[in-house]
Amino acid sequence: MHNIQLAATQIVQQVLVDGRNLNQVLDESLRRKSVWTPAQRAALQDLSYGTLRFYGQLNAILDLLLHKHMTDNRITYLLLVALYQLQYSRAAQHAVVDHAVRSADILNPKIRGLVNAILRNFLRNQAELLTQAALKPEGKYSHPQWWIDELDSQYGEDIAVSILEAGNGHPPMTLRVNRRRGSAADYLATLAEQGIAARPIAPDALQLDKAVPVDRLPGFFEGMVSVQDAGAQYAARLLDVHNGMRVLDACAAPGGKAAHILEMADAELLALDKDEKRLLRVAENLQRLALSATLLAGDAANPASWWDGRPFERILADVPCSASGVVRRHPDIKWLRRKKDIASFAVQQSEILQSLWKLLAQGGLLLYATCSVFKQENQDVVDGFLARTPEARQIDLTGGHGTHELLCEFNLEGQLLPTDQHDGFFYALLQKTA
Repeated sequence: MHNIQLAATQIVQQVLVDGRNLNQVLDESLRRKSVWTPAQRAALQDLSYGTLRFYGQLNAILDLLLHKHMTDNRITYLLLVALYQLQYSRAAQHAVVDHAVRSADILNPKIRGLVNAILRNFLRNQAELLTQAALKPEGKYSHPQWWIDELDSQYGEDIAVSILEAGNGHPPMTLRVNRRRGSAADYLATLAEQGIAARPIAPDALQLDKAVPVDRLPGFFEGMVSVQDAGAQYAARLLDVHNGMRVLDACAAPGGKAAHILEMADAELLALDKDEKRLLRVAENLQRLALSATLLAGDAANPASWWDGRPFERILADVPCSASGVVRRHPDIKWLRRKKDIASFAVQQSEILQSLWKLLAQGGLLLYATCSVFKQENQDVVDGFLARTPEARQIDLTGGHGTHELLCEFNLEGQLLPTDQHDGFFYALLQKTA
């Protein structure tokens, strides 16, 4: 176990100190540990994700346990990992402490006694320490203070708390059934035959009771089903694409929304992304699903460098954002984002929206989408665009546009808040009028 602790310590440190992406660091670490068993690899992922998910609380507890600042950062992050194990894992407490002492002996032998004392102190006073840590918002909700304040200002305390709590939960595993290969009802029956419990939550969406590896999903590699959050599945339904339409999916990688569009209609789709390497993911997804699209590397904010002048009848502008609505899947985001980043994203989003609008055909629809819960990136961007663009009108999503059944989940401004069924997303459907 101590090897897993040490690896998780290094990952957490690289995220919090070096500002690196958690998935990237974790992937690099797993590649170096090719001899590890699946159970060991899963344990490393749990320790890394879990420590960052509850970093606010764990850090508050550690501050209470330390009498002075720890000079060796490696020991600080080792203690955070061990505290996560003691608080949230099923590992035997004595084993967690013993392995943490062994890990400390490798990192800094002079501090092994201190590590032992701190962790045993936590176990003796666990309930009181948890209570004291929760007196500060960061310790209670495990989100940065500015993030908590922003949600409280936008939504009020009750809704803000529900968003914060959702952000600390484990995300559901949701499937999108490829309607070209069969119905959701048929695939639900197939899952039941394999002993995989699931339930329908949207027209093409099935939520598993318990996550499973994709190689256990019947027909996955044959394109019968994809893994996609139910909230992300709104995009294709809202865009309301019909056969023969010319469609642009801007910022398309990794390609889930593009694939869903093509599963629903025979469209002429251009999948655009600024990162040529990320387009490889789009190609892989489309190939697995036996779908066809044109892939192009280009900047959505600079269409002059790639657009052929032919207008699109539908445009999906799935713009870069803070990803504040998907932090339970990416807990590092909470600690890597800064308040000033939100304004920077809003500027970038406005530029992309303004640029793509010129490519939309008369009467066509553009769907502006983010996975953010911050209004500054969402309706504020749309309101600014509408004020500058008299030929644009926003369609009320609560009024039942198109063929989608669950629009009542949106508030009046197209915000989908995270729940136990989906992540947080924002959608604004814009039509180009005369």
